[in-house]
Amino acid sequence: MIVRFAALLATLLVLTGCGKEPLYQEQAYVFGTIVEVSVYGEEEAKARQGAAAVMTEFQRLHDLLHAWQPSALSALNEAFAQGKPHAATPELVALLQDAEQFSVRSGGTFNPAIGGLIKAWGFQSDTFQPVLPDAQRITALLKANPQMTDLSYLPPAPGTTEAQVRSKNPSVMVDLGGYAKGYALDRAVELLQQQGIANALVNIGGNVIALGTHGKRPWHIGIQHPRKPGAIATLELRDGEAVGTSGDYQRYFELDGKRYCHLLDPRTGQPVRGVQAVTVLARGERAGLLSDVTSKPIFIAGLSGWRAAVRDMNQTDALLIDAEGKVHLTEALQKRLKFSDSMTVVMPVP
Repeated sequence: MIVRFAALLATLLVLTGCGKEPLYQEQAYVFGTIVEVSVYGEEEAKARQGAAAVMTEFQRLHDLLHAWQPSALSALNEAFAQGKPHAATPELVALLQDAEQFSVRSGGTFNPAIGGLIKAWGFQSDTFQPVLPDAQRITALLKANPQMTDLSYLPPAPGTTEAQVRSKNPSVMVDLGGYAKGYALDRAVELLQQQGIANALVNIGGNVIALGTHGKRPWHIGIQHPRKPGAIATLELRDGEAVGTSGDYQRYFELDGKRYCHLLDPRTGQPVRGVQAVTVLARGERAGLLSDVTSKPIFIAGLSGWRAAVRDMNQTDALLIDAEGKVHLTEALQKRLKFSDSMTVVMPVP
């Protein structure tokens, strides 16, 4: 019986030469994982100021969006359970409505409204035990069918800025764990650019976004191997690109020889099996958010449906590692990767 919580960072292969390059790095623990900001080519004072702004924003978002500790989001969830409306800031309303759009696009496999299921499995906790949930509770939550479309919004009253949000379904419990890191990555880029910083790499527990370059070359990162220390492959991350990974190795427990991960299929209420990890490379506007959100429906689609899910989420660069450790990936992403082990079984598709 094994219990593990490992927020594993994507392996950063940042070459620092003789240690004299102007590379400033700062780490903190936010969102339940290690976050790191690397700034290249700036005076230390400016780099430090930019990194501090990012870390402050990360903590603000952590406090705003925490699903089970006191936060603006958990207060909303309490009101939903009681059938009452609750005030929400324009930012939080925008996030909820945006998450709803992604949920609809995914056909409901990305569903932040299933916080009740996540809680029932014990994953809404900093630590968790290898205990299966009550089967009747899971059945009841599936029957209740919580969806982001159950939410409704009343405009702010005159003289106020906060809308009233309510849910017609008391089983809705919003958990933005599959959304918040990507949103935070994009906010980090905005803040660094406002500080006049042109070259940086931001890493939130393996969700990574690049700004500019690392000197005369792109930023180099590694994609975490889901079963071994280190990277299964490396990648040159270009300006404005982001990588997001969903894996069964980050939050899980093992019971009677079976692994139960925190990534649940909303259609069954069960942890997804048959997939070790999914990585998405996104670019352009909101690259951080896209890399984070779209990896979830691809993971849930599994080996039989992952390629269709990539298309449904309007992505082109994706990788899935199946239960046997075989790598299935799009040809577009294959051209960008260098695998660490020549024996890795790689199965590209158009």
